[in-house]
Amino acid sequence: MMPLLAMTAPSGIERLTDVPMTPGRPLFHSRLLLGGLIPTGTSALTLESLDPGSGFVECSPMTGMAHWRHERRIVAHGTGCRVTDKLTFEPRFLPRLTAGLIRIFFHHRHRRLRRVFGDRA
Repeated sequence: MMPLLAMTAPSGIERLTDVPMTPGRPLFHSRLLLGGLIPTGTSALTLESLDPGSGFVECSPMTGMAHWRHERRIVAHGTGCRVTDKLTFEPRFLPRLTAGLIRIFFHHRHRRLRRVFGDRA
């Protein structure tokens, strides 16, 4: 299935822990690709914190956003886990459309996680 939105990463990077991290400094630069093909901007992937297995806080400068903060938390829940994403952002243009697209993207991402890892609530 074609991804709704893809982010490129340098060759050899499979997960965030593959890159040495300094809080507040970009890990790498990424292209944002709509449908995995259409360039829509760039991101300087920047983590404020990373707790492998528990979550992260990302504050990445990116094209189209005056502000972007993504906090992900992963907590044990029943026989599996619960993933919670908290986003705060300020689009540079078309705020209502951008918010709607981001909502669709994260719903899609969570559906894919449930498909891969199961839904054991």
